[in-house]
Parts: sequence; C-alpha cells; structure tokens
Amino acid sequence: MENKKAKYYLVREDILPEAARKTLQAKELLDRKKAATIHEAADRVGLSRSAFYRYKDAVYPFSTMVKEKIVSLFFHLHDQSGTLSKLLSIVAEFQCNVLTIHQTIPLQGMANVTLSMDITAINSDLGDMLDMLRTLDFVEKVELLGTGA
Repeated sequence: MENKKAKYYLVREDILPEAARKTLQAKELLDRKKAATIHEAADRVGLSRSAFYRYKDAVYPFSTMVKEKIVSLFFHLHDQSGTLSKLLSIVAEFQCNVLTIHQTIPLQGMANVTLSMDITAINSDLGDMLDMLRTLDFVEKVELLGTGA
C-alpha cells in the first residue's frame, strides 16, 4: 500500500527492528552482487522472504537517500596544530572535493569549522567517513548540517 503523503524520518540503526536491519543487509548483498537472488540474500542474513518484502520499499541507507551531492559538515575541534590538515586529509582519502571552509578563531581552546564539499566521487559511504572523523582525538563533535545541490 503506497501512501502519497508519507512522512520520512532519519532514524539510528540501533532502534530499527531486527527485520528492517536485516533487510538493509540483504539489499546491500544484492546491490554488491554478493547474492544472486532475494531468496539467497535473505537466507544469508537470516531473514524470511516475507519480512524482506515487507521492508524492502520502506528502509534505505542514509547514503542512498541523499540525492544531492553537496554536504555541509560542522566540526567542534580542539585547537591543536595540524588538526585542520588531518581532517582534510581524511576527506581527501574518501575522494571528496572541498568547496568551502569556514573556521572561527579559537576560543577557550576550541574552534568551529564548517566544511562544504562535493561528495560525487566519494569512494565509500558518507556514514563511514563521518564515523572515521568522529574517532579523531581532536574532534569534539561532528554534525551533518545539510545537503544541497
């Protein structure tokens, strides 16, 4: 049943029902050609085909929902020598093209950086890059501010 006035939400993976998470895993197997059929993909992740069909048109990875290829990120960073350089090197590793950088003057040992970039050529999932950036010692906070064309 299709609802023309459906509402959409961005939800953390850990609060999704297990069947929804497994559906996403099965869809990834199919997309990456690691499974030839829905039956094979569902079996490999331990999901019934009926559950797959229930969720397949309702759950999507965040990266596939981002139609625009420009994202803006906000960082709250510790003021240490080389932090921006290290941050930009990770962005370059993921083959993203930096469009703008705005950095505030550090106050009380912290600086804010807003980074806009083109992710058209990203070589992985945007979530993977955000996870890697969050693990850096000097990063206090990373937020996705928005996407645009």
